[in-house]
Order: sequence, then structure tokens, then C-alpha cells
Amino acid sequence: MDKYDVLKIENQLCFPLYASAKEVIKKYKPYLDEIDLTYTQYITMMVLWEYGQMNVKELGERLYLDSGTLTPLLKKLESKGIVSRKRSDKDERNITVTLTEKGMQLREKAVDIPEAIGSCVNLTQEEMLTLYQLLYKILGKEPEGMDFNL
Repeated sequence: MDKYDVLKIENQLCFPLYASAKEVIKKYKPYLDEIDLTYTQYITMMVLWEYGQMNVKELGERLYLDSGTLTPLLKKLESKGIVSRKRSDKDERNITVTLTEKGMQLREKAVDIPEAIGSCVNLTQEEMLTLYQLLYKILGKEPEGMDFNL
């Protein structure tokens, strides 16, 4: 084995993870175009649909997004009228993001997307569950639920 074999792309775990993530996200595009969201906006909305409102810091932690990515994203969602942002009276650095009525209504349009995407991926339910568990293991977290979809 050549000492440079470790640098071959086919010998990297990160590459198929990266490429697979890109391919799955690409499958979302036509569905998300219909509801005028990017993938990152969509995952942000999924957290807000679940919780209704959340502190920006907690939202960033939950989505693995830094404030440099999250702030412009939230401004864009606010300009679409689907979220509102409010600074805390006690601490101006603390901003809470809340779904608007329009944001809640958008959930109804998005509800069929996970199933549509799931049918586009060539994995059995068992393979999806295994992959789901392994990906959370890489993240160093326990999966929160087993009722998952792509």
C-alpha cells in the first residue's frame, strides 16, 4: 500500500457522506421551490413547526448552524412573513424567533414532502433506520425519535 493511498477520495468516509447529502438535498429542490424555501430554510421551519418559537442560539445549536448563516436566513424568512424575530427586553443579545400564522399555514403545504423524498431514495426501511442511527452516532447524539423520514 502506497503511503498516499490515504489521500484517495475513494478511501475517505467524508466524501460519500458529503456527496450523498448533496444528492438528497438536490431531490428536495422541486418540492421546496413549490413552497418558496431553500433546504436550510426548510429545516429551520421544521424545528419551528415543532416548537412554535425558539431562541436563535438554541435554533442554531439544533440545526448545527452558526449565527453568520442563521441570521441572514432568519431575516429572509421574516421578509417572507413566515417568522418574526423579537429581542429580549432583559438581554438584547437574546432573540426569539416565532412562527407567524402564515408560517403555520406553510406547514400544511410541506407535510407531504418527507414521504415524497423517502420514495426517491433507494434504501429499504431497515437500511434507512440503520443509516439514521449511524449518522446520529457520528454527531455524538442519540436519535430523538425513531419515526423518521428523510
